[in-house]
Amino acid sequence: MLVGFENSDDAAVYQLDPQTGIVASVDMFTPIVDDPYDFGRIAAANALSDIYAMGGRPLFALSVIGFPVNELPIEVMGKILQGGSDISAKAGISIVGGHSIDDREPKFGLCVVGHVSPKNIIRNNSPQLDDCLILTKPIGSGIIATGIKRDLVTQDVMTAAVDCMTTLNRDACDVMLEVGVSAATDVTGFGLLGHLHEMLSEHGAFIDSKTVPLLKGTYELARQGVIPGGTKRNQEQTQDFVTFDSGVDPIMKSILFDAQTSGGLLMAVPQNKASMMMDALTSDDRTQSAMIGHITDIVGHIHVS
Repeated sequence: MLVGFENSDDAAVYQLDPQTGIVASVDMFTPIVDDPYDFGRIAAANALSDIYAMGGRPLFALSVIGFPVNELPIEVMGKILQGGSDISAKAGISIVGGHSIDDREPKFGLCVVGHVSPKNIIRNNSPQLDDCLILTKPIGSGIIATGIKRDLVTQDVMTAAVDCMTTLNRDACDVMLEVGVSAATDVTGFGLLGHLHEMLSEHGAFIDSKTVPLLKGTYELARQGVIPGGTKRNQEQTQDFVTFDSGVDPIMKSILFDAQTSGGLLMAVPQNKASMMMDALTSDDRTQSAMIGHITDIVGHIHVS
C-alpha cells in the first residue's frame, strides 16, 4: 500500500508491480442542483477528480445510488445515471456496475479505479518552501448551490456553475504531469483553506485573497448572507490556523472557507516552473487557473492578505 489514509490524501494507491499502481476513491452526495441529469454529471466529475489529483488515469467506475423509489419517478433515477455515464464517457471510461438502495433522499456517486506509475504519484503533503500555489477552477459552488435551494440564482449564474462543476480535471492533470509539481490536491468539501491546510504538514502558506477566482454570482450571494452550513463549519474548524490581514474583505473571508463540489486542483509548483505551468493551463482556455499565493516556512499556518 503506497498511499493509505494516514495523510488525508485524495485516493488510495496500491502497487501491483514496479511500473503499476492501482489508484481508487469513492465519493457521493445529495443533489446540489434541481436537474437530475446535471446532478449525475456533477457527481461523476467530482468523483473522478480524486484520481486526477493523484496524477492518475481512471480505468473504470462503479456507481453508488440511493433513491426514493416510491416517491419519485424511476425516470429521474435514469437521468441521474445517464449524467454520470456521459461524464465518465468524456473521461474515457465506462461505469461497469454498482449498487443501489431505497433511500428517502437521492444520493449518487462513483467508486473510481485508475492506474498511476508509482514514480509519478502526486501527494498532497509534499510542497516545498517558496512553491507557488496555483488553483485551476474558481470557487463558490457551495454558496451557489445554497442560492439555488433558496431560489436566488439566475439562469446564467447556474449555467456557469454547472459548466465549471462538470468540467473534468483531466487537462489540469495532464499539465501537472507534463510540467511537474511538488504537491497537489483537489478542492472539495473542506473548502480552499481547509484543503490547503491538509498540504501543510511541514510548511505554511500565504494567500492573496484578491487573486482567488470566484464563480459568477458568488460574491453577490455571499453579500446577501447566502452561506451554507458546510462553509460555516469549515470556518469554525479551521479558523485557528488562519490569520487574516485587517484589510481582507469580510465577505471574501467566508468565501475562502466555502465547501466546494467538483472544484479544481490546488497545486504547489516550483517557482522556476510557475510561469510555464500557468501558460500551459490557460492556453486555449484549458482551465480557469490563477496563481493565488505561495508556500512559507510557518508550519501549519495560513496567512491571508
